Amino acid sequence: MRKTTALRAATAAAASTALLLAAACSTQRGQDDKDAAADGACQGQQTTGITDKTIKLGGIYPLSGPASAYGTISKGVSAYFKHVNDKGGIDGRTVEFTVRDDGYQPPKAVEEARRLVEQEKVFAVFQTLGTPSTAAVWDYLNKRKVPQPFVATGASVWGTDDKHPWTTGWQPNYVSEARVYAKYLKEEKPKAKVAVLYQNDDFGKDLLGGFKEAVAGGGIKVVAEESYEVTDPSVSAQMTSLARSKADVLLNITTPKFGSQALAADAKNTKWNPLHIVNNVSSSATVLKPVGFKNVQGVVSATYFKDPADPQWADDAEMKTYKDALSKYAPGSDPANQFNAYGWAAASSLHKALDAMECPTREGLRDAVRNLKDVKVDMLLPGVTLSTGPDDAFPIETMQLMRFKDERWQLFGKPVDTRKEFGSPAN
Repeated sequence: MRKTTALRAATAAAASTALLLAAACSTQRGQDDKDAAADGACQGQQTTGITDKTIKLGGIYPLSGPASAYGTISKGVSAYFKHVNDKGGIDGRTVEFTVRDDGYQPPKAVEEARRLVEQEKVFAVFQTLGTPSTAAVWDYLNKRKVPQPFVATGASVWGTDDKHPWTTGWQPNYVSEARVYAKYLKEEKPKAKVAVLYQNDDFGKDLLGGFKEAVAGGGIKVVAEESYEVTDPSVSAQMTSLARSKADVLLNITTPKFGSQALAADAKNTKWNPLHIVNNVSSSATVLKPVGFKNVQGVVSATYFKDPADPQWADDAEMKTYKDALSKYAPGSDPANQFNAYGWAAASSLHKALDAMECPTREGLRDAVRNLKDVKVDMLLPGVTLSTGPDDAFPIETMQLMRFKDERWQLFGKPVDTRKEFGSPAN
């Protein structure tokens, strides 16, 4: 069995704070539960944040700071809920979605989670973004028994941990994504020498660790590694070092700011021309565009939802609805930005889970997100569905490779169901 290494640093840093917060709030939680509990068949379950007419949700995003490119995801989410509200809401309930900014800082994420739970009294904290921030708040939210569904991070622990039943992942986990890249290289470059740039936190280490395990014992070798901190001004020095390795593949495990820098450094160095693989979270065209599309031709990544810039979806009904709604409810936002489409897809997924609740309670949502069976979400790629179970909290486990050509990504190969192909990321 693979020992899960993700989150050790982030969890250790946040653990004492979260425990103190939970203890300080335990008395208030008991009062809240007493004042907002269901009756009948759902007797005793929490109804905080949900009534017959409204449902209050909160989200925590880096609207500022080094990962602010992700902040626009909240616009896609908000546009989806406003669109649904105009059509009668979710089971007749109007969605009230509150967005908070943590600046990609874990202590700030804890502060904002407390505000959402204790002051805003939300039904669920939906879409905490980033591995460090999610790790910082999940102890607190689980002790408060507040659902934390579909976190915006692919750390493998969200789906394998058995001590946080109120938290679930959404996007494909980083270990499975790494295995998709390893499978591709085994088929196309079985003797590849790989250089790796990675973010020095649980996100970067999770994907890197998954890749190393996937290629172990074969002809593919990792010959150079360089890490960076999210507080670093650039990755120029790291890229210079990696170029000296003469590797024929560069695995780029970064968040958007540094993803752009790495792509630009690669393009500038005409003496080194590796196959460049960029992880999904930095594959948005908004990351590539500053580098110049002519400079990123042939870059490879993987995805699981429809790219709004891809003309093959121009007549797709869901894509049309998304673009119309974004224009109406988030004027000025770029509908071609994949991060906006990501937010729309995640919100649509939560809609499916809310519809599946047997009880309109926090417990009902907790159970629903862990009992999804091949649920179709129209913004996901054909063949990609949501499935979870008692021991599997990874809703999406299918990805398809894509290659950048001209001014957009083009899908190639067949979708890879990582559940069937590789099994659990814990293996």
